[in-house]
Amino acid sequence: MPTCELISLREYLTTSYRPDCDYVDGIVLERNVGEKDHSKIQIKLGAYLFDRGDQWNICVFPEQRVQVKPTRFRVPDLCVVAGPEPDEQIFTAPPFICIEILSRDDRMSQMQDKIEDYLSFGVRYVWVLDPLKRKAYRCTPEGIFEVSELRTEDPEIMIPLNAVFA
Repeated sequence: MPTCELISLREYLTTSYRPDCDYVDGIVLERNVGEKDHSKIQIKLGAYLFDRGDQWNICVFPEQRVQVKPTRFRVPDLCVVAGPEPDEQIFTAPPFICIEILSRDDRMSQMQDKIEDYLSFGVRYVWVLDPLKRKAYRCTPEGIFEVSELRTEDPEIMIPLNAVFA
């Protein structure tokens, strides 16, 4: 839900939002979070990735601001960086993976703008998880595809959906 008035980039960057909000071309967009199903998936998937961070040479960040364009900041539910931990507080380089978890009021059609921002920014893997339907999707420039496991290459990561939805 956008606010009624445009705010400056400086104001967005110096304001604390709880939960944090996306910023798209002067508009602050609230994120649907705070429900149990969303939280459980976020913590399970984040813990699964975090526990294997050394093995896969990755760093995991929940609700991390990512500057995808000069006037666009997205806050994925989880993002994964391959290699060493970034020094910056707001990421300006594409994460390896951006993960969005649908809340009851989210719809895949509403998620499309975020997905397009991540992909055009250079994020190699964009995953969307639907706790209600217990389904996962991999998003590419060619479309959104349901998957039976979450998988990447270089580094090779494989996460069975039952580890997330159990």
